[in-house]
Amino acid sequence: MPYSHATRPPAPEPSAGPADIRLVVTDMDGTLLDDDKKVPEGLWDTLARLRERGVLFSPASGRQYATLAAEFAQVADGMVFIAENGTYVVRDGAELSSDPLDPGAVARVIEAVRGLAAGGVDMGAVVCGKRSAYIERADEPFLAEVARYYVRHRVVEDVTAVDDDILKVALFDFGSVEESTAPALAPFADTHQVVVSGEHWVDVMNRTANKGAALRRLQRELGITPAQTMVFGDYLNDLEMLDAAHWSFAMAGAHPEVVRRARHLAPSNNDNGVLRTIARVLDL
Repeated sequence: MPYSHATRPPAPEPSAGPADIRLVVTDMDGTLLDDDKKVPEGLWDTLARLRERGVLFSPASGRQYATLAAEFAQVADGMVFIAENGTYVVRDGAELSSDPLDPGAVARVIEAVRGLAAGGVDMGAVVCGKRSAYIERADEPFLAEVARYYVRHRVVEDVTAVDDDILKVALFDFGSVEESTAPALAPFADTHQVVVSGEHWVDVMNRTANKGAALRRLQRELGITPAQTMVFGDYLNDLEMLDAAHWSFAMAGAHPEVVRRARHLAPSNNDNGVLRTIARVLDL
């Protein structure tokens, strides 16, 4: 459900031609995609126009790299994917940066998850590796939620024993994650990031890992400034990347904290807000 909040100003109309934007970064769920998880009409045409202008477009998501690469397969050449909430950044199949978890930390989180599930919380863990996601729970309702975001996933007997670099542990709660699962993970916040990334999802990552840190590394590598960067987001895992861009937009209906941190407000994800804002600010 969208949040209610005070309105924020939209981006000002360009007064002397289009803004000098070199990099556009957008969250996926609740931001670029509509509530049915569909890409907005006109996306591929907009991406072609951005490429003609020399503007790099980068999806930044809690989704795994394989899922993002499949979604943008027809335009993936040269595109930078900020996957797994910034813990894994890839361009043309080559890793630009990653921030994997210590195996001991993964084991401790999974122990806590197993305790929650044994106590009656209807939830499960997705251990997110570079090569695949790994799960122990295999019922159809849970698998359906996992498949939305992790096209590569495997059911294993013990997720703590997989041979992969683990980027994050994502927890799905069929209830409200902010009311049950996230509070139970509070002890990990002393040493790791515990980030609510949606109504039903919470992620545990290294303290150094977030979309903003990944974006700032990318800006430095490409020689692009925050003033040349446009960012769109809707939820708490987008906060740090909003801070890394002068042209920062919260979607209408975004989490109140996201609206507070962003400089501007964009139309909602169901109103094609990302593409409409890009077209207006860059005069496409």
